Amino acid sequence: MTNQTSYTEDNIKSLDWKEHIRTRPGMYIGKLGDGSSADDGIYILIKEVIDNAIDEYVMGAGKVIEVTVKNDTVTIRDYGRGIPLGKVVDVVSKMNTGGKYDSRAFKKSVGLNGVGTKAVNALSSSFKVQSFRDEKTVEVSFECGNLTEQLPIQSSIARKGTKVSFIPDHEIFKSYKYRHEYVVKMLKNYVYLNTGLTILFNGEKYFSEQGLKDLLDEKITENARLYPIIHLLGDDIEVAITHSKAQYSEEYHSFVNGQNTTQGGTHQVAFREAIVNTIRNYFGKAYDASDIRKSIVAAISIKVVEPIFESQTKTKLGSTEMGDDLPTVRTYINDFLKTKLDNYLHKNPETAEKIHKKILAAEKERKELSGIRKLAKESAKKSNLHNKKLRDCRAHLTDMKSDLRLESSLFITEGDSASGSITKSRDVNTQAVFSLKGKPLNAYGLTKKIVYENEEFNLLQAALNIEEGIEDLRYNNIIIATDADVDGMHIRLLLITFFLQFFPELIKEGHLYILETPLFRVRNKKETIYCYSETEKQEAIIKLNGKNEITRFKGLGEISPDEFKHFIGKSIRLEPVMLDKEVEIEQLLEFYMGKNTPDRQEFIVNNLKIELDVIET
Repeated sequence: MTNQTSYTEDNIKSLDWKEHIRTRPGMYIGKLGDGSSADDGIYILIKEVIDNAIDEYVMGAGKVIEVTVKNDTVTIRDYGRGIPLGKVVDVVSKMNTGGKYDSRAFKKSVGLNGVGTKAVNALSSSFKVQSFRDEKTVEVSFECGNLTEQLPIQSSIARKGTKVSFIPDHEIFKSYKYRHEYVVKMLKNYVYLNTGLTILFNGEKYFSEQGLKDLLDEKITENARLYPIIHLLGDDIEVAITHSKAQYSEEYHSFVNGQNTTQGGTHQVAFREAIVNTIRNYFGKAYDASDIRKSIVAAISIKVVEPIFESQTKTKLGSTEMGDDLPTVRTYINDFLKTKLDNYLHKNPETAEKIHKKILAAEKERKELSGIRKLAKESAKKSNLHNKKLRDCRAHLTDMKSDLRLESSLFITEGDSASGSITKSRDVNTQAVFSLKGKPLNAYGLTKKIVYENEEFNLLQAALNIEEGIEDLRYNNIIIATDADVDGMHIRLLLITFFLQFFPELIKEGHLYILETPLFRVRNKKETIYCYSETEKQEAIIKLNGKNEITRFKGLGEISPDEFKHFIGKSIRLEPVMLDKEVEIEQLLEFYMGKNTPDRQEFIVNNLKIELDVIET
């Protein structure tokens, strides 16, 4: 007889607002993470507070926002209208309370559900908010959402506005660290989308005069552009467009009401469609959509009345309407480009000619590759990808919400022993494993043809589902998991070269990581400490009073599945692969993967020795 769990009145529980947020944080801020990814929860906390300050700016109040991140403490000061003094506690601690339900005050706001700052409050060990208004001020303090202090209304000569300071709760976020690069990227997007706004981050000033044109200036250097950036403005819409000289796939940066919709949505779909329609009409020929959009780098920002997003983290737009009595998103964007982009091309025939030549070159390459691509797909099926090379996760076998898919990861491993250990110890719901066979080919200078002809590249591309671009990328995190030795580092470099050569947007959009695994295990009968550096090893030896056993891990295959659970679970250490905005990809690949120049030899001698010293210790 099967045991059945009892189901009585005692099983029915009601959680108050803060308990629900703390119990189910993913519903409010997406994944928690440790700060190694730009969409980790600690950055969403900053975004939720800044969104309120941005809404004040949009309503014409406050041209400066000050942001400070020092260790774990975040402080954000705006100079907007300030929260009404009698409602400060309610605004940050009562669900479904806020000014954004009144569309007269916040017509096209980023946040409309009154949850944002409540989530920050509930998920912070310390949360303080101070409002300055009408030459008076109120300050209140919370701990984990619980009100701890409410000072009486006092006189103040400070400028009106709101100041919020918080520390993310270590019980929720465990081991985390703010990476200033991610904060800066977020703040830059805010100023690009709000020309005239100044944001001060730890004293550094960020400001934009040309909006999305400045954004594309940041994303693609002048030498890498096929033609000057096309910058078009309209009512509630702004776009910037160019094509890359070398990039193969499409790259989009889309926004709704100032929110970076990293997963796209109805507006991005409409934008891609409208570009194709406009170009076809201009040239009077039904060119293939993929040929028109190949190598495009573009940005779009629209403003929608009361937008509907597909999740609380607002990364994908679901709205099909611009607002009551307004056209659909699709019609609005298509009509805008049909007029504005077509006019631009007629006034700038040299740009139109460059686009035309790009389309013809893409068409020629596509036709040359068509047979190879077909054979490659058949080969991938025959090789039984999902049994031999890829151990998939359940995230793609069920209709999981987009927020949960943010957790999905693919480990790219070397050798059967390493992939076997990770496969046995992984979280089968969100973590997949792809096993490499030997060292990958050096892809520098090769054409897209090699991606289909090389079995490893073809199968990896199929596993990631990126043949047509990264819009349908199967895994949010791509993690290179190789040994911490010379061979392992070489494999890392070859994989990074592959992604830079053919899919640079994976790196630009923060999807590629290096898995950090311990070099040493120091333990005694009572405690085991895993060490990721020589310094950590010495500290562990001291902590265990010298009565210990030290193991040096020479490769991932030496780490047992039981131990691997510690390294790819909640305490996983990931090092994001980032691009320096001032370095062109072509120059980067030429230096590291091109001919063996004296400059590179000198660089290797001066830098690789440091790594080898650590490895050989």
